[in-house]
Amino acid sequence: MIQSMTGFGRATLILPQKKITVEVKSLNSKQVDINIRIPSFYKEKELQVRSFLSSTLRRGKIELSIFVENTGTDSQHRINKDLVDVYMNSLQEFGNEKVAAGELLSIAMRLPDAMKVEREEIDAEEWKAVIGVVEKAVEALIDYRKAEGLSLENDIKKQITAINSLHNEVPKYEEERVNTIKERISTKLTDVLQSVDFDRDRLEQEMIYFIEKLDISEEKVRLKNHCAYFIETMDSKESNGKKLGFISQELGREINTMGSKANHTEIQKLVVQMKDALEKIKEQVLNVL
Repeated sequence: MIQSMTGFGRATLILPQKKITVEVKSLNSKQVDINIRIPSFYKEKELQVRSFLSSTLRRGKIELSIFVENTGTDSQHRINKDLVDVYMNSLQEFGNEKVAAGELLSIAMRLPDAMKVEREEIDAEEWKAVIGVVEKAVEALIDYRKAEGLSLENDIKKQITAINSLHNEVPKYEEERVNTIKERISTKLTDVLQSVDFDRDRLEQEMIYFIEKLDISEEKVRLKNHCAYFIETMDSKESNGKKLGFISQELGREINTMGSKANHTEIQKLVVQMKDALEKIKEQVLNVL
């Protein structure tokens, strides 16, 4: 079963003094690209979170955010009283003595470092709970990826079925194609050979070589096999977007070769439709994990 690289997950944790919300989203990317927004007091744990995301989500442009809302009366923010006093005294010296203390305080509180943040030590039990909610958010994202993957799978299989159906129409034009080529060659040879001496053995060799170059039997067999392998890979337990990308390239080679060898209008029309279906597959595969 394939998974999409696109997804979103959210989980919330309620602690006695805090509400912690974790959001994680991912978009398609060739490799894993992780961006983490985390409160400063959790910064020392960022590598642990990054390692977890890398091993669990594997590929994609991943962005994780942890939001902390204080719900209790305790706060890390404190007024830097000594510095505010210095600000107010300095303002009083340069200002009018009649300026109200409240106005001076309002100005002083807007000056740098009037508020200080006391660093909070990470509690082991709290961090264990935070990691738990990160895991829940990632699980929600994976569920989202699986749901999107199912939609991708249906669309891609529809296009593979289309290629197979078009491929199955090719044989009904084969006899006409061969006869047309034979007639064309015969007419040309009749015109040329009536007035020119030639080596019959050499001519036969060249004719065999030419006919082999126009034969599309191998391309038809390989195209059929590649389609079957594509479906087999999609139905495997692991989602493997890179492998599907490689197989789609092989599909393209066989379709292109068939088109260049066809020398028949109806077969070339089928080839154009195969290419159209393959382009849709390639676009979808870009978003497969």
